[in-house]
Amino acid sequence: MLQIQNIEKYYGSKNNITKALDRISFDVADGEFIAIMGASGSGKTTLLNCISTIDSVSSGRILLDGTDISELPESELAQFRRERLGFIFQDFNLLDTLTIEENIGLALSLNQWDSHTVLKHVRDISDLLGITDILGKFPCQVSGGQRQRAACARAIAAGQSLILADEPTGALDSKASKNLLEIMTKMNQEKSVSILMVTHDAYSASYAKRVLFLKDGRIFNELLRGARSRSVFYHEILDVLALLGGDISDLI
Repeated sequence: MLQIQNIEKYYGSKNNITKALDRISFDVADGEFIAIMGASGSGKTTLLNCISTIDSVSSGRILLDGTDISELPESELAQFRRERLGFIFQDFNLLDTLTIEENIGLALSLNQWDSHTVLKHVRDISDLLGITDILGKFPCQVSGGQRQRAACARAIAAGQSLILADEPTGALDSKASKNLLEIMTKMNQEKSVSILMVTHDAYSASYAKRVLFLKDGRIFNELLRGARSRSVFYHEILDVLALLGGDISDLI
């Protein structure tokens, strides 16, 4: 459903050019849960920004369900993000002046769903993620873990094709992080939501089905979880991080 084809990203000009992404290619199938890891400066955030259309590629193509998003005009990008992509950020990015319910249903309202359908859809998703009891509260009135679950609900509310998660557990304690990762796994397994998650944390990455490791803008290695337990996969991820040598200090 997502195809990354030989993308490159350059910053700067003339004699001061930095190559952030160097001919990266990979595919994401429907219902996959993929983690992207790498040291600071490896290109993982740049890659996510290009896929999300927040940034543009210098060369190569990014196709989502056959649509070349690298060629979309600026006038169509906002609607494309709203209808096709869901976002989960480290700092939640909920609107403080809206209730949790209104935050979750905002994209649906912008897509001109009728209010009754929005309410039912929001309630169904909230029940799945265990946040029905906080729908009437404002973000400042709930915990960080509850805010992040609300962000997950918002991300899948409109049935987007792909969820992009940028360090989703970065602002959470260990208990809330574990809860969020289990919820993301539930979203992936029960709703067949495709997830692409950038993380520096091996524990978080171990919940994915596949892990891509970036180094100097290139794919350094790839691990498939297969039928192995999450615990075994976690230690295999640590082994690959050890191969990165000095970079591992930037990852943990």
